[in-house]
Amino acid sequence: MNWLVSILNFMPSLRYTVTPENLFRQEILALHAYHVQPASGMVKLDAMENPYHLPQEVRDEIAQLVADAAINRYPDPGAHQLKIGIGKMTNLPTGMDILLGNGSDEIIQLLAMAVAKPGAVLLSVEPSFVMYKMIAAFVGMKYVGVPLAEGFSLDLQAMLDAIKREQPALVFLAYPNNPTGNAFDADAIKQIILTTPGLVVVDEAYYAFARDSFVPLLADYDNLLVMRTFSKLGMAGLRLGFLAGAPAWLEQLEKLRLPYNVGVLPQIVGAKLLEHHDILLAQAECIKQERVKLFAAISGLMEVKVFPSEANFILFRVARATMVFEGLKQRGVLIKNLNGGHPALSDCLRVTVGTAEENQKFIAALQETIRVSL
Repeated sequence: MNWLVSILNFMPSLRYTVTPENLFRQEILALHAYHVQPASGMVKLDAMENPYHLPQEVRDEIAQLVADAAINRYPDPGAHQLKIGIGKMTNLPTGMDILLGNGSDEIIQLLAMAVAKPGAVLLSVEPSFVMYKMIAAFVGMKYVGVPLAEGFSLDLQAMLDAIKREQPALVFLAYPNNPTGNAFDADAIKQIILTTPGLVVVDEAYYAFARDSFVPLLADYDNLLVMRTFSKLGMAGLRLGFLAGAPAWLEQLEKLRLPYNVGVLPQIVGAKLLEHHDILLAQAECIKQERVKLFAAISGLMEVKVFPSEANFILFRVARATMVFEGLKQRGVLIKNLNGGHPALSDCLRVTVGTAEENQKFIAALQETIRVSL
C-alpha cells in the first residue's frame, strides 16, 4: 500500500481535487450571502432596530439576572418560563401553542425543512423579506414570488391564480411587509388562507407598529400560523423569535428544532423584558410618532417619492439612489440601499425610524446629499 501512496504523491494529476464548485449544490453556489454594512461611528438607521435604551432600573434587574445566571449549564430545553410570558403578552387563544427560534430566520428554515418534499413549492410576494427565497434555496424547494400590484399592494387575483397553479406547501406573508412597510388587506389574506392547500404563515415581525394582528384568528383556520420576532421591539441582540399555532403543527416542527437553540441569557433576559412589555410598547409608540414626522419631512423634499408605512421604517424612491446612499454614508448616516435588489425597488432606499435627533441628522444629510448629487 505504501508504494501506491508514493505513486499518487508523485502524480498529482491523478488525485481528485475537492472544491466547493464540484461538491456544493448549484443553487447554493448561485446565492449571495446576506450582507451587513459596517456601522461603526455611524447614525445607524439600516436594520429596523429600536433606537431607545431601557430605563436604568430595568437594566439593573437584567444585570442581576445575568450575574446569577447558570451559564455553566445548558438552558431549559423547552424555555417554559419564556413561553409563559409570550402566551400572556400575546393573549394566545386557548388551545394554541408556541415554538421558539433563534430569531425568526430559524423558524422560517424549520418550516421549509418540514415541507420540503420533492416538488414542494414555497410561495410569497415580491418584493418581500429576502430570507423566504434564500431559505427555499437552502432546503432545495422551488420558490415562487408573486409580484405586488401598484403601490406595493397585494394582488389578490394574481395570488389566487398562483396558489391554484403551484399548490404551495408553504406561503409566507409579511404583515406589515418588509421592505415596503405597508400592511396588506386583511380580508385578502383570509381568502389566501382559505384557498391555500398548505400552511400560511403570517409574519408579524413589525406587530408593535401595526394596527392589528392575526394571532386572535389562529383557532379559526386550520392552516394558519403566526410568526413574530422581538428584534424590532428592542431585543435584536437576543435573537428571539416565535411561531404560534395549533400543537399538531408545532409538535412536528419541534422534531426539527436543534436542542438548546435558545440560550440561557436570551431566555432569562427575554422573560424579564416581557415583564416590562409596557415599556417596550411605549417606546414603539414613540417610534410611531416619529414615523409620522419623518414621513412628512421626507415627503417635503423635492425629487423624492415616499411610501406609507405601518412598520418602524420608511421606504422612499429618489433618483440616483446608490449615489445618494453613498452620500449619506459620507455624512455619517447609514440606511439600507435596496436599489438593484428587485426591479420594483429600483432607486429605492429604506430608512429606519430613529430618535428625533437621529431623524433630524438623517434629513439634514439627505437634503445636502440630494442638493449635491442631483
